[in-house]
Formats: sequence, structure tokens, C-alpha cells
Amino acid sequence: MRDISLHPGENVDDLMFKGLRIIQNRTGFRFGMDAVLLAGFAHGRGARVLDLGTGTGVIPLLMAGAQPASRFTALEIQPDMADMAQRSVALNGLEERIRVVCGDLLQYRQLLEREQYDTVTCNPPYTRADEGSASQQESQAVARHEQSCTLEDVARAGYYALRYGGHMALIIRAQRTVDILDTLRREKLEPKRARLVCPRQGAVPNLLLVEAIKHARPGLAWEAPLTVNGPDGTYTPEMRAIYHMEDENG
Repeated sequence: MRDISLHPGENVDDLMFKGLRIIQNRTGFRFGMDAVLLAGFAHGRGARVLDLGTGTGVIPLLMAGAQPASRFTALEIQPDMADMAQRSVALNGLEERIRVVCGDLLQYRQLLEREQYDTVTCNPPYTRADEGSASQQESQAVARHEQSCTLEDVARAGYYALRYGGHMALIIRAQRTVDILDTLRREKLEPKRARLVCPRQGAVPNLLLVEAIKHARPGLAWEAPLTVNGPDGTYTPEMRAIYHMEDENG
């Protein structure tokens, strides 16, 4: 590991996987369980991977640890977040495998290579711009509300970047299932695999993982729901495996 300078308010967190670490702001936006779930859901899909709205870069970092042959492009609109992601890449010595691009997803034609990616991942804003109250901090607001991009924007950028037959994986609130499936299909990204996430056994789902394939035929396969917490309130065995808790020493 390399010594990387930290800015005021930042700290280095251990990802507990393959010795990877990440720089985050103690009071700003910090990655959550949804990013970890998406990184696991999207594993094993090609040599070139693009992460849209990468934030601090947690999804490319985790996927790089699990997919040693893959190369990644991480796009982030907020300069301070992109800077943190770039320093995290350097901290882990992954500059040759992860390229951080600071730019607006809406400018995808100028920023991204067309039809050159095997996989596109995105943890898009969960809430419509006209719903709910925006987070006070800008980094949190951009990540959680459709201020800088919509689901349609994400799908169009994914379609542009993906090769024919490429895969796009996303995670969204379960209540927006119809929105995301309809949007993907309209942009010629056919939903092919989906999995609901339940906070505990017997609870209604609160998240949806979905994978679409560019120009695929219709036909959606539902995987068994993922339960996060067991009766005792701790992670289920499957969640522990997703978090690599049985292999915390890498």
C-alpha cells in the first residue's frame, strides 16, 4: 500500500477484501450496502467495465479485487469525489486497472468510448427530483436524488457505451421496479435477471438488483430474494459471503 495525502475531514477505511482500502469523508457521502450488493451482483461480466456515477470508487475497487483480469473506467461528476476515488485507486496501486474520469454523465458521447464496454454498472439516484426532501450536503443530494441525471440518462449512457450483447447492472429502490424495467426496455436494454432484496425474513423488499443485456430477446429470470438480516439481527450467511466476511484477511 502507498502513502496518500488525506484532506481535512477524510479517513481511510478498510474494505475487508483483498487488502483494499478506500478514502472517504467522515461527514460527507459514504458508500452503503447497496454498492456492495451491486458489485457482487455484477461480477464475472467481461474484461472492460464502466461504472457510472462512481462516487468514491467503491464499486470498481471491489470488482477489481474479485476480477483480476478486468479493467475499469469510473465516471464521476463531482470533482472532490472523483479526486477521492483517484487517490483511493493510487492508494491500492490500481492505476493501471482503474481509470477515473471526472465529468457529467450527460456528456457521455464526449467522455466515453462507444460500444467498447462488456459491462456497465450504476447505483443511480434512488429518488425522483420531485419527490422527498433533498439531502443538505451536495454530495449526498447528487447521489440520492435525480438532480444531475435521471434513470433515462443512465440507460442512454449505458446503451452508448456497451458493446452488442453487453450487460448493464443496477440497483434501485424496489418501489421503482416498474420505472427501471420500463426505462431499460425503451432504451433497448432488455431486463434479463432480477433479484429483490429484503431487510429481514418476512419483510417486504426494499431494493431491486437488475441486469439488462443490450439488444437481447425478452425474458426476465427472477432469482430468489436476498435476505440481509437473520432473526438475530446479524447478516445472513449469504450476506456475509457478499461482504467477504469469511475472508477478511484477503
